[in-house]
Formats: sequence, C-alpha cells, structure tokens
Amino acid sequence: MGLTFAEMQTMYRTTVNRFKTIENREWKAEGAMIELSKQVGELAKQVMLKERYYAFTEDEAAVDERLGNEMADVMAQIMRLAEHYDIDLERAFIDARKDEDAYLKSRGV
Repeated sequence: MGLTFAEMQTMYRTTVNRFKTIENREWKAEGAMIELSKQVGELAKQVMLKERYYAFTEDEAAVDERLGNEMADVMAQIMRLAEHYDIDLERAFIDARKDEDAYLKSRGV
C-alpha cells in the first residue's frame, strides 16, 4: 500500500469523523484510553494464540491476520490520543529515537 505516516493519520481521522456520526458522544482522552486498553488486551490474546500458549485449531494465517489487525487498532488509538492532545506523533517518535540513540552512544553501543 505504501502510505506515509501522515497519510495514515489522515485516513484514521476520516474514520473517526465517520464514527462521530453514529456515536452518542465525543470521545475524550478517557474514551480513547479505555479503547486502547481493550485493544491491547485483544492484541495480547492474538500473541498468546500465535505463540501457542492457547491451544487452537484455527488456520495460522487467520491468527496472523488478526494479529496485524489488533496491532493496527492499538496504533489507531494512540493516534487518537495524540490528536486529542495535539501531539505531532511522527515528531515525537523521531525525537524519542534520537534520545535512545544518544543514550546508547553514551553507553558505547
């Protein structure tokens, strides 16, 4: 597909706006955090299935697809929180990696 991060954010903003037409109220940070927590739980379940902590008889490709979907759902809720707090998530990601790089260099790595 090859979308930029900014294009992915725009895509998700469009989705959020569409949901606003059917939801009964505006989502604030609390709603996004509750949804993020729910999505992390669903991601954890798929990881447990993938790593065979749970017995399953499903097609592995189906588990892989759900694993990717749940990762994307977690990312979407983080985007929603960043939007709520007016955080440039792309810039924050780059800055955090620079901080990690500086720390690792200070440790000789």
